[in-house]
Amino acid sequence: MGEGVRSPAQLCRILGYEFADQSYLTRALTHASVENKPDTKTYERLEFLGDRVLGLVVCDFLMRTYLSEDEGALSRRLSGLVDRTTLASVAMSIELEDYIIHGGGTSLNDSIKADVMEAIFAAIYWDGGLEKARPVIEKLICSLADEVRSPPTDSKTALQEWAQGLKLGLPEYKEVGREGPDHQPVFSVEVTIDGHGACIAEGSSKRVAEQAAAAKMLETVGAQSHG
Repeated sequence: MGEGVRSPAQLCRILGYEFADQSYLTRALTHASVENKPDTKTYERLEFLGDRVLGLVVCDFLMRTYLSEDEGALSRRLSGLVDRTTLASVAMSIELEDYIIHGGGTSLNDSIKADVMEAIFAAIYWDGGLEKARPVIEKLICSLADEVRSPPTDSKTALQEWAQGLKLGLPEYKEVGREGPDHQPVFSVEVTIDGHGACIAEGSSKRVAEQAAAAKMLETVGAQSHG
């Protein structure tokens, strides 16, 4: 088992939060590749909750900060701040990889780091409530809001807006394959749009694969519109 090379206490100082129950943080930092007892708890379920906690805090922050922006602009700004790339970048800035507990030979890619980042937010929420999680998220994530001055449009949003603009209906996403071990899966997702066929792309999570498929479809319909 690969223990984090740095003490969790050091991570707590970086986060600005001390856990009453340290087991929450341990769980948030534990990757599924750890070979231990069958009841070993990992970050995966916490990541599911952390995604929602993060979204709520960031959404509330944006509503209070950007008073003149409509919901469309706020939604795109939200997407930019909770994006996997942003989370992975923040994880890298605090050297989160050095604290993750994992099995030997595991490659801690950006997707894993982003997931663990969300799991940490959930761990703080469980340990101390929303008002304890809020300042941590605002410091690490919301502090980047001014860098997102032109609200970004991710590929899925861009494809949806394109399809709706032509009254084609919403793009449909379907998982069509999954390969690799449980701790490092590769998902294949297909996106279809009426009258424009389908595109398939892969990613380390369903969300990443969906974004990649949407990007590929945007390239396809762009080529068609100029063909």
